[in-house]
Amino acid sequence: MKNSKKISLDGLMRIFIYVALITLAVSIIVPVAWVFLASIKQNKEFYGNPWSLPEGIHIANFVEAFQEAQMGEYLLNSVLVTAMALLILLLVALPASYALSRFEFRGNRLINSIVKAGLFINVSYIAVPIFLMLLDWDTGLKAMLGNDLLLNNRFMLALIYASTALPFTIYLLSSYFKTLPSDFEEAASIDGAGYYRTMFSVMFPMAAPSIVIVILFNFLLFWNEYILALTLMPASNQTLPVGLLNLMAAERSAVNYGPMYAGMVIVMLPTLILYILVQKRLTQGMTVGGVKG
Repeated sequence: MKNSKKISLDGLMRIFIYVALITLAVSIIVPVAWVFLASIKQNKEFYGNPWSLPEGIHIANFVEAFQEAQMGEYLLNSVLVTAMALLILLLVALPASYALSRFEFRGNRLINSIVKAGLFINVSYIAVPIFLMLLDWDTGLKAMLGNDLLLNNRFMLALIYASTALPFTIYLLSSYFKTLPSDFEEAASIDGAGYYRTMFSVMFPMAAPSIVIVILFNFLLFWNEYILALTLMPASNQTLPVGLLNLMAAERSAVNYGPMYAGMVIVMLPTLILYILVQKRLTQGMTVGGVKG
């Protein structure tokens, strides 16, 4: 009797999980699919049934978004800023995470505490202070060199992105490095490998699943970031989120919906492609390459 009740409860729980997952999947897939279909519709099709399939493939929406709304420039700026930010972040966070998690030295606990405190800092709250600080520095540099160097600078925006993402990235990677057994480091030491060779040749490859998660998470963060990009890029070199908001405002006032949804697709497509490429890494076990301690 008890076994039958347990089986029925397990069955109900399994059904509940399946229903919840299907509902979540539908709530994500349907809006995304609708945006893709809307991006190839002609403007007149939006005044009928909004759920109807497109009468044909209207590529002119993407042409208008790229040419008239300059989405191509915004896309290039986002690619450059995101790539530079990820590169800077990994160059700093990987060695820092490894050192903080695997070595004991004076100031280790203090640095770890500062990193954890950085997790509670919201970028939105410090956007204006960062802008005012760069504006003051830029004013001094402009007096000496005659050019603006810090504001409207893609590298500076990438540097700020990487800096604001450091606390979470170091915390996540450090937590993973702590779970790796010391057997590999000892074996590398016996083979004559130094600290740097052990770090690059042994520990970083073992941390590949965690590194992939860090890259994907921060890519989404940098790619979709709006407040800093709007604040620190007052002229040209604006990124896709800022360009998309400008496009949406222009097309709504002109009652021209096709290019607006085409702009949304341009923003979403790189994210979807990246997720498809790394989904196997995300779903594989976090103990790849490890042994029991």
